[in-house]
Amino acid sequence: MAEQFLTGNEAIAQAALDGAVSLGTGYPGTPSTEILERFDQLGGRAQWAPNEKVALEVGLGVAYGNARALVTMKHVGLNVAADALFSATYTGVAGGLVLAVADDPGMHSSQNEQDTRRYAEAAGAPMLEPGDAQEAYDYTLQGMEISARFQLPVILRLTTRVCHSKTRVTPRRDRVGLPAPRYERDIPGRVMIPGYARPAHVRLRERLAALAASELPEALLRLDGNDPQLGIIASGVAAEHAREAAPNARVLKPGLTHPLPLEAMRRFAEEAERCVVIEEGDPYLYTAARAAGIPVEGRPESFRFGELTADRVRRILERDESPEPQPEAPGKPPRLCSDCSHRVVFRALSNLDCIVAGDIGCYTLGVMPPFEAMDTCVCMGASIGVGLGLRHALPAHEARRVVSVIGDSTFVHTGLPGLAEMAYNPPETGHVVLILDNETTAMTGLQEHPGTGRRLDHHPAENKLNYEAVALALGIHHVHTVDPTTQTEDFERLLHDALAAERLTLIVARHPCALAERRLAAFQAAQEG
Repeated sequence: MAEQFLTGNEAIAQAALDGAVSLGTGYPGTPSTEILERFDQLGGRAQWAPNEKVALEVGLGVAYGNARALVTMKHVGLNVAADALFSATYTGVAGGLVLAVADDPGMHSSQNEQDTRRYAEAAGAPMLEPGDAQEAYDYTLQGMEISARFQLPVILRLTTRVCHSKTRVTPRRDRVGLPAPRYERDIPGRVMIPGYARPAHVRLRERLAALAASELPEALLRLDGNDPQLGIIASGVAAEHAREAAPNARVLKPGLTHPLPLEAMRRFAEEAERCVVIEEGDPYLYTAARAAGIPVEGRPESFRFGELTADRVRRILERDESPEPQPEAPGKPPRLCSDCSHRVVFRALSNLDCIVAGDIGCYTLGVMPPFEAMDTCVCMGASIGVGLGLRHALPAHEARRVVSVIGDSTFVHTGLPGLAEMAYNPPETGHVVLILDNETTAMTGLQEHPGTGRRLDHHPAENKLNYEAVALALGIHHVHTVDPTTQTEDFERLLHDALAAERLTLIVARHPCALAERRLAAFQAAQEG
């Protein structure tokens, strides 16, 4: 196949196609979103799951059936999927499962800078770290092979720059041919009751030990440079920055970073007069090296925050801890679109002096001027639980001001359990939940979800989730649907009355996102043409 110019996300999608992945599933989250969209465009079978936990569980089912699965998410999505991950390494897999997780150093579009490498270590999952699009392609295929060989799910740890930067990629000439999927019963291996889980934990450690003792840790090492005075150990995109910052330095880049090739790192460090670990995020490589007695230097704590660049790496190598230069002009802050229906909602919330427990999505921008109408934002789905907690704790006159605001995709993702909690443990003052339904997953690029009635490829789905019916089924009897843009006064009056009523209320503020409407219209026109 001819050389292509691809982003890391596009390269992973191409590898999934060339590697005979049976199903790609995940939840959209920048910077990982484009992987499944591209896989679908290439002709692969791709679908959005309600959340990352469900996606991983579906992927496990595929891999139990001796087929290959690709599961995608961003780093905070792995928090949601962690419950499945920690048992998945015990059960193992029969086919191949690669979990592509995109970290976001610098928090370009995230609420924290957590480091997925800690999850690999804690869960006992093999982990590969590509530094460019070619490695993203190669390591996706390698991950499938490692997964099948050692019967473990494999984490492909990405970062924003790898996901979105383009490099030349040379795909394989021929696509992988695999036997037909089949199911082989293995109750002790797949059913994690304590009696089966204890030996499963032993098997997990034996598999990781076998991987560490295999040829793979050394085979996936890359060694460049010839300066005996300076050695650098770096993984992923940090190695690329290191090569630019110190072109003559010897750079050791492990591709397999769990389990780590510690003996190779030890030999490398001992051959250098000075050996420095360069990495984004947590001091994962440094801590592991020092724990193994390998003589390496780390970086100052200030470089733990944000993305690395070649200039920042030079400062680390020069032991320069002076304050870093700040951008001359700050970037323009994000804001809600001028015709966004959420503007009407947040204006009403501000007018009514509400205490707003918010959530993750484009509507989070309601925290910005001129509205400043969001008081908390923790994680996906937290708005309902946090709002209930405030209602339980605050004196009645303040509790009546509390509203939980959540988007439609986020409600499907992890808001449903919060609504069940509201019905099960209602505060004395009642509560008001406001679903801002713009019929898309807007913040990550206008993706579909179970509430839009459309699949990943925008074709009609078999079913469409009905939020109002769900609330009624849970025993929440006061359910209202309103278009805040065409019924602005009605909406504000409805919200005012709901706050005063001291009862459980769900309001669905429904108005389609204009951007999503235009994209869908273009898609339908293309289909008709």
